[in-house]
Amino acid sequence: MIKVIAFGASTSANSINKKLATHVARLIDNNSEVLDLNAYEVGLYSTDQENKLGIPEQIKLFNAKIRSANIIVISLAEHNGSYAAAFKNIFDWSSRENPKVFEGKKMLLLSTSPGPRGGLSVLETAASRFPFHGAQIIGKFAFPSFQNNFDDQIGIKNPDLKIEIDKLVTAIK
Repeated sequence: MIKVIAFGASTSANSINKKLATHVARLIDNNSEVLDLNAYEVGLYSTDQENKLGIPEQIKLFNAKIRSANIIVISLAEHNGSYAAAFKNIFDWSSRENPKVFEGKKMLLLSTSPGPRGGLSVLETAASRFPFHGAQIIGKFAFPSFQNNFDDQIGIKNPDLKIEIDKLVTAIK
């Protein structure tokens, strides 16, 4: 049985990235587990904090969830062309407990934003970085203009974008 873990790499209460990651993960497996990064919030990473406190329990729990997955679906929020600070902090802490935090995990990378590039810059950053942490990138897609192309009730409204997402999901199954 395949276990799919998904999350939006944002702590926003109304995260469009969490909505997209959830939707796509459920296309892969309706029983996908969706993580809320707010459950893993910790202080800012620094070597001083690590030496003083060790690895926070929330990070150990996050890493355990990652280890339990066969497929990880992440939709990355883009802040100033890079990762959202909350995700970057969790990622930094996680890689301290295990530098190969994504070791052997198949990963579908997504990004979205209100704009026409759909978070393409952060998607490319993650696609080049995550393999150093053991990820096997099995697909990636920048979903443009989220509010114009997605509806909370029906999912992907734009037929061309739906075809692209369906191709990624079909290739995974």
